[in-house]
Amino acid sequence: MTYTYDYQRPAVTADIIIIRKTNSKQHVLLIERGNPPFEGMWALPGGFLDMDETLEDAALRELQEETGISGVELQQFHTFSKVDRDPRHRTITTVFVGYADAKTMEPKAADDAAQAQWFPLDDLPALAFDHEEVMEMLLALL
Repeated sequence: MTYTYDYQRPAVTADIIIIRKTNSKQHVLLIERGNPPFEGMWALPGGFLDMDETLEDAALRELQEETGISGVELQQFHTFSKVDRDPRHRTITTVFVGYADAKTMEPKAADDAAQAQWFPLDDLPALAFDHEEVMEMLLALL
């Protein structure tokens, strides 16, 4: 018998910040969202946790599904839980950070990403969800 609670539960996601350094400049990998909400806007790669996986596994899976990049060691950075961070529903995300090899890691957009590309950390486009706040927090630590 399955037990269910009477109260609502939030959705859980994993988002990924991948940084690479080229010619003394740091870049971050972003995807252009192919679906609503924020369709056409840039965002960190990421997505929803499946019921049978850890957050770490979800982060690695989403990174590979949306950008084709795998084999990056990820470290948990921070959990973001602002109530209105996702217009669809209550969503809590844990952000992971990893560093990519500048010469071998070229993204290929797939899944629900329309594009995937590197952006200089000092020249980011407007970002979907609360990803600007996420990047501001990371940049303050760098």
